[in-house]
Amino acid sequence: MDHIWSPWRMKYIRRHKSPKGCVFCDAVKMEDGDKNLIITRGELAYVIMNRYPYTSGHIMIVPFKHVGKFENMDQETSAEIMFLTRQGIIALEKIYQPDGYNMGANLGASAGAGIESHIHFHLVPRWGGDTNFMSSIGGIRVLPEDLTETLEHLKDAWPKETYPSK
Repeated sequence: MDHIWSPWRMKYIRRHKSPKGCVFCDAVKMEDGDKNLIITRGELAYVIMNRYPYTSGHIMIVPFKHVGKFENMDQETSAEIMFLTRQGIIALEKIYQPDGYNMGANLGASAGAGIESHIHFHLVPRWGGDTNFMSSIGGIRVLPEDLTETLEHLKDAWPKETYPSK
C-alpha cells in the first residue's frame, strides 16, 4: 500500500476533536498575520484564508458578529459581505487568473457546514483540470503554494477601495 504523508492534517484533526470557542471569533482577536490568515477587515465583516483550502486562493468572508443563520444577518452586513466578495474576485483575478469561481455558504451541518454556528461565505478560484487524479481517486488536494505566500499575494493585490459607511 502506498502512503501519502501530510503532517499538517494533525493540527486540523486535534483542533476538531476538542473545539474551544469559535475559530472565527478567535481569529479577529489576534493581530493579522500568519497565525490568523486575515487578509483584510471591513466595518462589519472580514476576509480570511481557508486554513485547509480546496485550491490556492480559497478565501472566506465572515461577519464579525457571531451569527449562525443567514436570515439573522442584518442588511448592512450582507451588503458588505458582497462588497468584500467582489474585492476578493478582483484580487484573485490579478494574482491567479482563474477560469471560474465557486462561491457560497454551507448553511447547516447537513449542507456541509464545518462551523455552522458562525456563518461564513467561501470564494474558491477554479481552473479547468484542477480536479485531477489526486482529488478524484485519492481524496487528496495538492496545493502549489504555501499559505503564507498566498496571504502576502492577496494582501498586496487587495483593492484599496473601502465599503461606503452609512
